[in-house]
Amino acid sequence: MRLVIDTNVLISALLSAGRVPSVVLTMIRERRDVVLYDARILAEYRSVLARPKFESIPAGRSEAMVLALIEVGQDLGEVEAWSGAMTDDDDRMFVEVAIAGKADVLLTGNTKHYPRDAGFDVMGPTALLGVLEAQAIG
Repeated sequence: MRLVIDTNVLISALLSAGRVPSVVLTMIRERRDVVLYDARILAEYRSVLARPKFESIPAGRSEAMVLALIEVGQDLGEVEAWSGAMTDDDDRMFVEVAIAGKADVLLTGNTKHYPRDAGFDVMGPTALLGVLEAQAIG
């Protein structure tokens, strides 16, 4: 599976070990699914994780998570701009990477922020967990 992971899922996973976002990211890494990213997404991850409100997350743990995603990831470099309508323009980079990388899924806690007709599924962690578990059984 090819995925783009929104920052909010990464934050949720780091804040709540053992809960669904954390379980899903662990499964993605163990399955060696391809996490698609570019420099903007990595910068966003690190910038948000460095905010004072997330100081309860040890910096080493945050960076280890980012590096673990890079390990199973694919850096797409510069990707083509996408001009479709967005609820939150700050999320545009995730859509652009998903399109450029031919993602199967854009994983986010804010599914309403993303278009439904851009060539990939938009799923929250709980929905993706169901898909991954079904694939493991089937």
